Amino acid sequence: MAENNAGAKEVKELGEFGLIEHLTKDIKLKHKSSIKGVGDDAAVLNYSNKQIVVTTDLLTEGVHFDLMYVPIKHLGYKAVMINLSDVYAMNATPKQITVSIAVSGKFSLDAIELLYEGIHLACESYNVDLIGGDTCSSLTGLTISITAIGEVDKGKEVYRNGAKIGDLICVSGDLGGAYAGLQVLEREKAVYKVNPNSQPDMSAYDYVLERQLKPEARIDIVEELAKINIIPTAMIDISDGLSSEIIHICKQSKCGAKISEAKLPIHDQTIAVAEEFDLDPTLFAMNGGEDYELLFTLNPEDAAKANQIADISIIGEILPEAEGIKLHGKGEGFTHIKAQGWNAYEE
Repeated sequence: MAENNAGAKEVKELGEFGLIEHLTKDIKLKHKSSIKGVGDDAAVLNYSNKQIVVTTDLLTEGVHFDLMYVPIKHLGYKAVMINLSDVYAMNATPKQITVSIAVSGKFSLDAIELLYEGIHLACESYNVDLIGGDTCSSLTGLTISITAIGEVDKGKEVYRNGAKIGDLICVSGDLGGAYAGLQVLEREKAVYKVNPNSQPDMSAYDYVLERQLKPEARIDIVEELAKINIIPTAMIDISDGLSSEIIHICKQSKCGAKISEAKLPIHDQTIAVAEEFDLDPTLFAMNGGEDYELLFTLNPEDAAKANQIADISIIGEILPEAEGIKLHGKGEGFTHIKAQGWNAYEE
């Protein structure tokens, strides 16, 4: 996928500025706040009285993604989703992104075009303007850096430090699916290395593979909460695993937490994959990461309204800090939750 095809045009034929022009020539701005986008020394934005939200993520080949099994168009889409999810976790609406890439000579122009097709598809799907970025050469592969800019009405922004004792702990969607998909992909990669002629049947893994390769940021949850006038007391997106994220909220809010294992939302296919690998589905849900669901806390008075949203699960309660952060099992016991999600600095 990353290698040049016969007759494919090479990136170096265009040069840096030619490549930027080639990739951005069809961009049309959609938002009034986007005054000036690609084509000058800097973008110009006008947000009036809104609060501005800015987030950046860096993805490096071999650390964050493996092009042996990640389609490069999906990679472009996912790279945008990772950033939009952070904006939604602030209860904000993303409006613009910038995209910077470092690319080695093993990538053809066709491959970079596919990457940007995924980026453009994400922008169109989520009504976001691509307003700038940068390109440069790389000696080691592909690196993608995306910055997302969003807006939120003053007083409606949500941080990690607002959880209160007695608040309900909620998650959107289901958990562990992306990690299940990763396990399947890594297994098939190992099989391929031994037998390059193998033709795996992946039809039984469609849901978990999509969760890993093409996640969706939860704009719908933010919009549904706004419709029923609920502002979470604290919120974070689940990128590194539920265990890591609830610890972030508890540390910044100076509180403890109780999560009920029996209430964790886990898809049937995720459970099936966990059993296939002889692993506990709860491990996938708590520590897997890359689900890009929202973890948030609510005033208990909002419980009845929150139950109107089908894709929200109430999984626990905020406790006093002295009680710690606990996972209550399906029996009577509990374990203390430790951060065991994915770490980019681990070998």
